[in-house]
Amino acid sequence: MSITQQYLLDSYRAAQRGTPQPPAPGSHDWRAVRELRDHRRFEAVVHERPARGRLRLALARLLGAGGAAH
Repeated sequence: MSITQQYLLDSYRAAQRGTPQPPAPGSHDWRAVRELRDHRRFEAVVHERPARGRLRLALARLLGAGGAAH
């Protein structure tokens, strides 16, 4: 069963029972992405790593720039 079919079935059941409609598929995607990003930043701080610029520093080290970002 696809996501759309499941949503339609859940919407039908909600209408029959008089309960609130479920959220449409994809309506909370960006919120989930933001929560994942924030969780990764939090984990970086907890493990005493820089919360920002980690990719840039890693690439600078890899390319031999010494990791010094200006």
